[in-house]
Amino acid sequence: MSVVLFRVDERLIHGQVVVGWGSRLHPDLIVVVDEELAGSPWEQELYAMGVPPETDTAFLTVTDARDRLPDWRGDDRRVMVLTRDVATMYALASGGLLEGEHVNVGGIHHAEGRHPVLPYLYLSEEDQDALAALSEAGAHVTARDLPTSRKVPLSELLER
Repeated sequence: MSVVLFRVDERLIHGQVVVGWGSRLHPDLIVVVDEELAGSPWEQELYAMGVPPETDTAFLTVTDARDRLPDWRGDDRRVMVLTRDVATMYALASGGLLEGEHVNVGGIHHAEGRHPVLPYLYLSEEDQDALAALSEAGAHVTARDLPTSRKVPLSELLER
């Protein structure tokens, strides 16, 4: 079935992802693309505890995920790909690897240097630049916390 969701969510695997998106998309595999988590088996175990037993998980570096992306596209399994931040999703997409794909920005919370864009989305100028670059690389970028919520177009995310 291929990749059913590319999502930026700083909490990675949590209730909205597992219950909200998972119950709608029924992923067979959740892939977390995160440099730090890829090297931390005990943190991987903690995240995997929140995933239903019938759903596999993988924790990969950007390089490994870029190498595996063609396999996931041709896979019979339904794959969900998560990144903690926009920069990592852009790194995954660079060179046109996500051209034509839909990227969901689902949850980035308040921190120094970020300003509110949506109740669940706070972006820095660097985040906005990376979203614009992601779009320029051919990805269709929208924000939505849950699958039942309105898709917020990139133009609204980039208003400064």
